[in-house]
Amino acid sequence: MLRLTGGRTLGPAGIVWLLGVSQIVGYGTLYYSFAILADDMASSLGWPVSWLYGSFSLALLGGGFLAPLIGRRVDRHGAAAVMTAGSAVAAATLLLASLAPGAIAFTAALVVMQAAAALVLYDSAFAALVQATGSDARRRITHLTLIAGFASTLFWPLTSWLHSGLDWREILRVFAALNLFVCLPIHLVLARGHNRQRAAVGVTETVPLPAHADAVPVAPALRRRLLLLVTLGFALSNFAASAMLAQLVPTLTMLGLGSTALLVSSLFGPAQVLVRFVNMLLGVERHPMAATLVALAMTPLALLLLMATAPVTAGAIAFAVLLGFGSGLKSIVQGTLPLALFGSAAYGARLGIMASARQVLSAIAPFAFAALIGGVGGRGALGVLAAIGGLGFAALVIVARATSAGRETPVVAGA
Repeated sequence: MLRLTGGRTLGPAGIVWLLGVSQIVGYGTLYYSFAILADDMASSLGWPVSWLYGSFSLALLGGGFLAPLIGRRVDRHGAAAVMTAGSAVAAATLLLASLAPGAIAFTAALVVMQAAAALVLYDSAFAALVQATGSDARRRITHLTLIAGFASTLFWPLTSWLHSGLDWREILRVFAALNLFVCLPIHLVLARGHNRQRAAVGVTETVPLPAHADAVPVAPALRRRLLLLVTLGFALSNFAASAMLAQLVPTLTMLGLGSTALLVSSLFGPAQVLVRFVNMLLGVERHPMAATLVALAMTPLALLLLMATAPVTAGAIAFAVLLGFGSGLKSIVQGTLPLALFGSAAYGARLGIMASARQVLSAIAPFAFAALIGGVGGRGALGVLAAIGGLGFAALVIVARATSAGRETPVVAGA
């Protein structure tokens, strides 16, 4: 619970809803809108669309390299303070991108924009919940991902509607205003509340983080190896999923789905939201390792199913649903599993390390997948992606076996 001005307080549910709004706006303006505006941007800047997507991947890569540094700042200064600065930078870079006279200036603004995204999106928001809600954070992370899961559902049609009357530069200015006048005040309120919380317990230099009873007791050397395996597992799984999602409709069309490819791909988003809702109802009182293994198993299973059944529509539908289930669960367990395994000390730094590996591999995944298709064909490329995703799952199986002696499978949230 955070203390606000005038003696008021903000409870965990209020914190989740405020962060949920900021995550919807953040993901919508800094990530999802790009796909809608890319053609108009490329035409205006005089670049091929493929080059524009290349600049976006370069920007994501830069954000990935900065993630560990950002994670350490989150631990030292508080996540909400970092997110406040991030919202200001996001608004400024969206404005600068809208004013860019050419492609080079636009790319430079895009790189800084994705650095701002690393300041304000999920990893920082998860850390903010840990710092504000303590041992209840795992349950609150699940709630946050359920709310934020509507970002694409809201911002794809909103961006399309805005684009019917505005050009991409005007839309980016609208998005800059949303970050400045919606997200920044939210993060500022949370940051001030967190500072009052710190002052109340006499902390001046570091952020007080509660110890989590469900952290697995392991030796420091083993802890480092486990963190490496967890990071590798999520990064490999995200590589497989990102490669597929970047070219989902073209790949389905190439495999013979034709006019149903777009319909099939539209099932991915609802599947993400559905699995988060089910996990909220049934999974928050269990250790997140079980959900992690399910999440990482679904990506290779989905890819193998598509490879085996295409162009059968029923198989493609099952593929899209399984891929959405895996993606939806991963967005939760990437925050809850490190908390459960390693506790809350240096939580932001750990998430930064993990985010860096995920984002770097995700940035190169679309190009690698295109090269695979050119080399071994569509079905062969799916098989390679499934194998990579399977290696990610195997890494987490090793972690599960190594930690099973130090924990009980059911762990009550908030214990």
